[in-house]
Amino acid sequence: MRDLAAELARRRAGDRYRTRRVLEGPQAPRQTVDGRPLLAFCSNDYLGLAHHPRLVTALKRGADRYGVGAGAAHLVNGHSRAHHALEEELAAFTGRERALLFSTGYMANLGVAQALLGRRDHLLQDRLNHASLIDAAAACGARLRRYRHGDEGDLARRLGALEGDEREILVSTDGVFSMDGDLAPLPALAAHAAAAGAWLMVDDAHGLGVLGATGAGSLEHLGLDARQVPILMGTLGKALGTAGAFVAGSEALIETLIQSARTYIYTTAMPAAVAEAAREALRVVADEPGRRHRLQAHVRRFRAGAAQLGLALMPSRTPIQPVLVGEAGRAVELSRRLLEAGFLVPAIRPPTVPEGGARLRVTLSAAHHEDEVDRLLEVLGELHP
Repeated sequence: MRDLAAELARRRAGDRYRTRRVLEGPQAPRQTVDGRPLLAFCSNDYLGLAHHPRLVTALKRGADRYGVGAGAAHLVNGHSRAHHALEEELAAFTGRERALLFSTGYMANLGVAQALLGRRDHLLQDRLNHASLIDAAAACGARLRRYRHGDEGDLARRLGALEGDEREILVSTDGVFSMDGDLAPLPALAAHAAAAGAWLMVDDAHGLGVLGATGAGSLEHLGLDARQVPILMGTLGKALGTAGAFVAGSEALIETLIQSARTYIYTTAMPAAVAEAAREALRVVADEPGRRHRLQAHVRRFRAGAAQLGLALMPSRTPIQPVLVGEAGRAVELSRRLLEAGFLVPAIRPPTVPEGGARLRVTLSAAHHEDEVDRLLEVLGELHP
């Protein structure tokens, strides 16, 4: 039997021990956490919708109509009119024929791979993909190959090595990488996948609602359509401020997932009230484009200020702005000192990021004020060696 206490002690000694904090109120930049007021720069609530009055009202209205639990899986009797309408609206929002709701993005990514691939099929992924995409390989038993981060040439070589292989090939990538904040070279990846007769799947959890002329995400931002990227996964719990996820694609793809994706078939549907809140989030995204504009202004402001301070940033133009530190212990110490100054900024350490790549993961929200961004920069400047 494993000595769990000893393993936990080693985690603490190596600055890799994770702890939870208790949030006392709604998700917002100005929070009370563990009993103390803090200014948070760590949430994925990029548009500030998690406590938007319209979403709160929609949730309450949905609960009055549908109750607080779905009670069953979608294929039993848990699929409500609210779920169905949300799927139709997500399909229209992303320019796909259909969309299918999942309880989480993790389950969506596992479900796609398990439904489309089997043992000895091929799954090619960016080395910095989210853990859920990586774990999808184990779920389906496919042969996993990981190409160098953002390197379309390496993907092309790996696809070329599979020429003549009649097994299924799925290429999957983050649209916006959650720890670095950069975008995948999606146009090039799409071209290589099409040439090889492979599926291309994009996990746009961190692009949806943030990028594109209407907020439809990385694909809209880069001018890619459903033919070029046949499988799109998006989450509802980040920029859209609610919970859950979806896969959007062709009629045949969605029907295949309904019939075969175990993470869809064998789980209770999300509460219909949450679906109603997500529908309202889509309307807010359309009605209030100023939120995206304000968010991008914050990104420019932070990057300009960080450059003046000599902080080591990554080439990200998204709300994810990692400040590279290097060693895990140093990142933990800086996060602690920021906490003492009233800022909640997490330290991201291996194994989440590569060895030597520990960082402070600053995330910006449209709900932040300019002076709050400036205050964070001021404190980072004081802590910067």
